[in-house]
Amino acid sequence: MKGSKICERERIQLEKMNKFQLENHYKKVGFIAAIGSFAFMIAMKYFDNPVWLKPILEGFLLMGMLLISISKDKIEDEYIDSLRSQSYRLAFVFAILYALLQPLVNFVVSYALQQDNEYESFNYFQVLFFMLVVQLLFFWKLKKQH
Repeated sequence: MKGSKICERERIQLEKMNKFQLENHYKKVGFIAAIGSFAFMIAMKYFDNPVWLKPILEGFLLMGMLLISISKDKIEDEYIDSLRSQSYRLAFVFAILYALLQPLVNFVVSYALQQDNEYESFNYFQVLFFMLVVQLLFFWKLKKQH
């Protein structure tokens, strides 16, 4: 009996985590954070900035996009929930393909341009940014189609 109570509590916790979403107004906060940090990242190209600023702006950009991704729509129903799940699945698959193919693409381009660059790997920011962009674009595209 004690084991079944623990399993039930774990199941309830997992269901809560599965249904976790922020309120709709956090979507605006996410847009402000993402657009603001993206604008600062572009501005950084034209000014001499400290090295520590780039990872902070990347973090704000990812957090803004995550807020957009996990915030409810104004009308959140089972259909929207289904579209959101589909977009997360597609983003996951495309991110894995990206992670697998990007080193090959870098090598081929480097070879074609006859550059002797060292192997350039990509960082967590590139993969997470790609995944969030793909998820948001698929979600918005799926919503428009239906």
